[in-house]
Amino acid sequence: MHILRNLLIGSPLPTGDTKETRLSKVQALAAFSPDALSSIAYANQEIFLALVAAGSAGLSMSFPIGVAITALLVLVALSYYQTIQAYPSGGGSYIVARTNLGKTAGLTAASALLVGYTLTAAVSLTAGVAAIASSFPILWNYQTELALFFLGVITLINLRGARETGTLMGFPVYFFLASFLGMLVFGFITSFITRSTLPGTALLSPTRPLTAIITLQAFAAGCTALTGIEAISNGVPAFKTPEVKNAGKTLLVMALLMAILFIGSIGLTQYLRIIPQGQETILSALARRILGSNMLYVIVQVSSMLILVVAANTSYSGFPRLAAILARDQFLPNQFIQLGDRLVYSNGIFLLASATALLIILFGGDSHALVPLFAVGVFLAFTLSQAGMVIHWQRAKGHHWPLKLAINAFGAAATGVATLIIAISRFTEGAWISLLVIPLLVLGFLRIEDHYKTTARQIALKGNAKSAVRSAATSSDMRVIVPVSGVHRGVAEALQVAYLLTSRVKAAYVEIDPDQTEALVRQWAKKLDGVPLEVIPSPYRSLISPLLDFLDFEDASNRDGQLAAVLLPDLVPAKWWHYLLHNNSARLIKNALLHRRRHQGYQRVIIDVPFHLSD
Repeated sequence: MHILRNLLIGSPLPTGDTKETRLSKVQALAAFSPDALSSIAYANQEIFLALVAAGSAGLSMSFPIGVAITALLVLVALSYYQTIQAYPSGGGSYIVARTNLGKTAGLTAASALLVGYTLTAAVSLTAGVAAIASSFPILWNYQTELALFFLGVITLINLRGARETGTLMGFPVYFFLASFLGMLVFGFITSFITRSTLPGTALLSPTRPLTAIITLQAFAAGCTALTGIEAISNGVPAFKTPEVKNAGKTLLVMALLMAILFIGSIGLTQYLRIIPQGQETILSALARRILGSNMLYVIVQVSSMLILVVAANTSYSGFPRLAAILARDQFLPNQFIQLGDRLVYSNGIFLLASATALLIILFGGDSHALVPLFAVGVFLAFTLSQAGMVIHWQRAKGHHWPLKLAINAFGAAATGVATLIIAISRFTEGAWISLLVIPLLVLGFLRIEDHYKTTARQIALKGNAKSAVRSAATSSDMRVIVPVSGVHRGVAEALQVAYLLTSRVKAAYVEIDPDQTEALVRQWAKKLDGVPLEVIPSPYRSLISPLLDFLDFEDASNRDGQLAAVLLPDLVPAKWWHYLLHNNSARLIKNALLHRRRHQGYQRVIIDVPFHLSD
């Protein structure tokens, strides 16, 4: 099993390599920008589908709508550029909203982002399948299967680590930029210089009159072009030093490329009066008109498919990192903080992959059915983030703060209006699902926080527990090792039981996160001074193997040939779902020791000391 895992995702990396896995600007653009750059594919498609019912008159509105969306893009990009400068620790909309607007607003932004990331992955993958199926129509019959296959590939790549992800994503991103920008340049030159070589398209008769409602629906649909722009502000710590400067530059380059691709493709589509036939996408029809049905057209479509597929990587960069931040703040289970073998948040990656797969299956791999669900969440996060930045500038002041405040205030108003337009115009198409899920997630976060606070109160140690623990000591020659995860009542009561058995007691702490060790040692000295504590290094963030090696070393060092008993402090939650919020490390250690005893002839005593938590 270990050999297969190492073959698929690579061998484990030591914690000390964390800084070495940081991304350069070139790698970061590849890792964080695919969603933003590729969103033109489904944004243009949704604008066309919203306007086509109004015929040629409706389609003539596509460029003005594109200009309005591009202006909004500039505002949002400037806002997140300022967010990077003000909040370099990452977290984006969640950190800004929580710090400046309060916990509820922060959790609302976080919920909107998590929903947006999940839907972005599903939309990108299904849109990627649509891009290639436009060239090879037989693939329309396998939309769901192909989307799930691409999902599996992206998940595997991300499990291999940040550096390899940035490297592997580089080719599709830069291949798309070269091929698509090249096509646009060629299209503009051909259109304006040799217009006669590109025959026009007949006027399209309307089935509905052009109304303000249709125009607003098209604007709401096209706003999906802005998805992914917040990803860089969420992932500033992933950049090489200087993180803030590199992240800011990467964001500006990404926003510029987004604007060029979006306004260029939508302008050329309107100028040439492109109307796709059958199931073909609007960008496929544009490429076919400019390049013809040849290998160049196929190259553009393949590059579009690749960028859309790897666009899901933006979600893989943002979702696990945001989940880890929420877990750190005790709004999600602690497991999401843990780094996997390759120094990535593996649990967050698995959760995102599972949720995305479910969406792809439920919606039959149809990107058009998925699009209405996620724009409202993305723009809600935009609005809360910019509103939070307004409060930030009022408090922090600083250089040119009135101008910065004005930019964020104008941006908050613009995205707030866009949020309302999207929510109302697309409510019956699926936006209601996101509007229902987001508050439910907020309630879930609050329930989790309440559980952790209740648990902390129950297990908190009042004063120095040394005397109570050591007073139970006996003169037995038995040796007892007590694995500990922190300093709390459960550990103190377990140590007291250990000293009832023998005076030869040693606590063992496996150092998963070196940043937490110093605080734990200070707490131990304050609350349990005199009880021996052994800190066991774990460079690969494993709990079981270092502990078992330590037990073997202790046994080998003991001259009387006696094996140490292992006494396990075990927090027992009151409700079944509370188990999902704890690491359950005592159970894992117990199972490992039982397995080791059975297969290696060990005769080690294992003692459980449960500490029951109340509701």
